[in-house]
Amino acid sequence: MATTDLRAAARDHLWLHFTRMHGYEPPVIVRGDGCYLWDDHGNRYLDALAGLFSVNIGYGYGEEVGQAALEQMRELPFYTNWSYAHPRAIELASELANITPDGVNRAFFVSGGSEAVESAWKLARQYHMARGERRWKAVARRTAYHGTTMGALSINGIAALRAPFEPLVPDVVHVRNTNRYHRPADETEEQFTAFLLDDLETAIEQAGPETVAMVIFEPVQNAGGSFTPPAGYFEGVREICDRYGILLCLDEVITGFGRTGEWFGGIKYDVRPDLMTTAKGLSSSYAAIGAVLVADRVFEAFGDERAMYAHGITFGGHPVGCAIALKNLEIMHREKIVDHVRDSQEELGGGLRTLLDLDIVGDVRGTGFLWAIELVKDKATRGTFSAEERESLLRGYLSHALFEHGLICRADDREDPVIQISPPLVATKQEFDVIVGVLGDVLTEAWKQVS
Repeated sequence: MATTDLRAAARDHLWLHFTRMHGYEPPVIVRGDGCYLWDDHGNRYLDALAGLFSVNIGYGYGEEVGQAALEQMRELPFYTNWSYAHPRAIELASELANITPDGVNRAFFVSGGSEAVESAWKLARQYHMARGERRWKAVARRTAYHGTTMGALSINGIAALRAPFEPLVPDVVHVRNTNRYHRPADETEEQFTAFLLDDLETAIEQAGPETVAMVIFEPVQNAGGSFTPPAGYFEGVREICDRYGILLCLDEVITGFGRTGEWFGGIKYDVRPDLMTTAKGLSSSYAAIGAVLVADRVFEAFGDERAMYAHGITFGGHPVGCAIALKNLEIMHREKIVDHVRDSQEELGGGLRTLLDLDIVGDVRGTGFLWAIELVKDKATRGTFSAEERESLLRGYLSHALFEHGLICRADDREDPVIQISPPLVATKQEFDVIVGVLGDVLTEAWKQVS
């Protein structure tokens, strides 16, 4: 279609995700290479969000990945994992076992992140049933995002996303997240960790430990703005889960496959998970695929000759998706992409921290290539903006201004207002400098407007 026809067809027929559609004409992105995207008018943008925290190898490997997809289409375009296996699913499961934390050696394939979370919750419930227990509740953190299907949405800690669809799947308990910025200034890291663990244990005891099936936390919580865990936190979470017989699920949909500078966030923070949910970076979003990665001890509960995990998805483990994911992992190994993130993360973080000199920037936090900048109205008190001011600042100015300056990132207020930065894992100092430069200019102008 011609450019005008594309835009007219989009206006008339396409319903966009999480988009206010009234009077909105979306940008039409037509090409990508490396860390950059082009629209149908030829304008170039630096994608500092990696699609949705997901295009880990960037946009430059389409031909190589496409060749792997073509070869698989010629060999076997589709078959199911319902009681059958095929070579690419077997090879991908084996490859994942080589890079996951010790003891996590099984992969149950799905189509994406929300499905992975749904599947993990169902698996946790059935695991306890296989052991003769009736447990069904889940524990998640406030403001955490875990997906949009009804079960995953129930686990979400974002009330505004849940409210339009309630009643949801019952019995999810939400505990405090690891947002340190608004805690008392004199609180030590050790005290903060103790506070969080006491909150978790109290919530479990109040819910009834014998009813709780799963605790699901991201290694670094994305929603709210890259909340990293304090020292000793996950060690304590693991101990509490073990003491009460609860499965610990790490949601690695965003943090997996190099985003934190390790293959998985659980490796970075030395966590021994029972379950892991993955998607996004598994294929660098070149195909729709996800997986629940399962510890041996959980799989062993299904060892009876009549045992079965009563769950399945038509496209879970799709041969073409598996072939693309395998090629993605091959590229990541060959190009040493995880090493690159580990070696470059402080350069990116250091550049972003220079923005702390701006009056509107209260905090810069993150790790790897997953960062957030919290915006404040009063730096001395860490005071935030009203709902009306956030609407004007984030949606009325920042989102448009950043895009007009050629930078794609996210201005978000699911907790306090933040800008999220998460570039493709192939980004270098050249991209870091552009990101910091554009943010500096736009945030300086934003402060003039709000002050």
